[in-house]
Amino acid sequence: MKEIKLGSRSIGPGHPPFIIAEMSGNHNQSLERALEIVDEAAKSGAHALKIQTYKADTMTLDMDHGEFKIEDQESLWKGKSLYKLYQEAYTPWEWHEPIFERARKWGMIPFSTPFDETAVDFLETLDVPMYKIASFENNHIPLIKKVAATGKPLIISTGMATVEELTDAVHAARSAGCKDLVLLKCTSTYPASPENTNIMTIPHMRDLFQCQVGLSDHTMGIGVAVASIALGATVIEKHFTLRRADGGVDSAFSMEPLEMKALVEESERAWLSLGKVSYGPTKTEQKSTIFRRSIYITKNVKSGDILTPENIKVIRPGNGLAPKYYEEVLGKKVIKDIQAGTPLNWEMLER
Repeated sequence: MKEIKLGSRSIGPGHPPFIIAEMSGNHNQSLERALEIVDEAAKSGAHALKIQTYKADTMTLDMDHGEFKIEDQESLWKGKSLYKLYQEAYTPWEWHEPIFERARKWGMIPFSTPFDETAVDFLETLDVPMYKIASFENNHIPLIKKVAATGKPLIISTGMATVEELTDAVHAARSAGCKDLVLLKCTSTYPASPENTNIMTIPHMRDLFQCQVGLSDHTMGIGVAVASIALGATVIEKHFTLRRADGGVDSAFSMEPLEMKALVEESERAWLSLGKVSYGPTKTEQKSTIFRRSIYITKNVKSGDILTPENIKVIRPGNGLAPKYYEEVLGKKVIKDIQAGTPLNWEMLER
C-alpha cells in the first residue's frame, strides 16, 4: 500500500498510526480555548490537528421548523435548529491562521474539513497540506472533485455511505487528480457504540478500494481505535476537548488529554506488535529456550540399566532430548553410568 508523505511524516502500514485530534466546535467560541486545545493535543502526542471550515449560511437555511429542526429525543442537539447549531459550532475563519500557526509551532500537521467550495478556496490561501471530507458530505461529488483538484492528500469519512456511494466518491476523487487517498471507517452516531462500529470493514474496504483505510471513531475510550490497528488502520481520528465537563457541541463524545495520550501510546504499541508472520523462537526468545522441558535422568543408573519412568522424567531445563522422544527411549539400555540430574542424549543409549 502506497505511503503518504506529509512533510517529514509518513502515513502507511510501515509507520506508527497517524493520530488526528479533531477540535470541531469544542472551542466554545473562544479563540483562547481553541489555542489551548491545540497545545494540549500536541502535548498528548497527536500528530495532526483538524478543524472544520464552514459558515451556517453555507450549511443550511435559517429555518426553525420541520426538517431544519432536530427533533430526535436521543440526539445531543435535540431542540436546536440546524442553523443555530452550526452558528454555535463553527470556527470563525479569522481564527484559522492563528490555530494553524500554533499547531505548526508544536510540529503538528494542521488541516481542515471544508463543507463547501468557498471553504476550499479559503483554505487554499492558508496552504493546508491535506483535506478531509466529512461523512455527511461524502455524497457531495462536486465538493470532492473541488478538493481532489488541489492534488493534496484527501481523507474521506465513510459514515452512512453504501458501497455504491463510496465507489462514486472514490472515482470522483481519483478522476479529479487525487493521488493520495485515505478512507476512514466511521459510524455517524454521537457517541457511537462499539457493537455498531463494525471495524471488520477496514480490511475489506482497503482491498476493495486499494487505498489506505483508518477509523474516524466516535466511541468512548480507546479500545475500538486500538483494535482497528490490528485490522490495518493507518489513521485514527478522535474528537478532542480539554474537559468534557466544560460542555460544548461535541464535548460529550470527545477525548480529554490523558485519554488522547493513552491512545497515541497504545495504538503505537498495537502497531509494533503486528510484526510479520513468524514461528519459532524470536531473537529475544533464544535465551529462554533453555527453560523448556526435556528428558533428564532422575536417579543414578549404571551401565546396562533400563530406562523406566522411575529413572527418567520430562522436566525443565531443556538441555536433554526433546519430550517427544520419551516413549521411544523407555526400555532402552544405558551404556555407561549416569548420575541423577544429567540431561539424556542419544550417545548414552544402546543402539
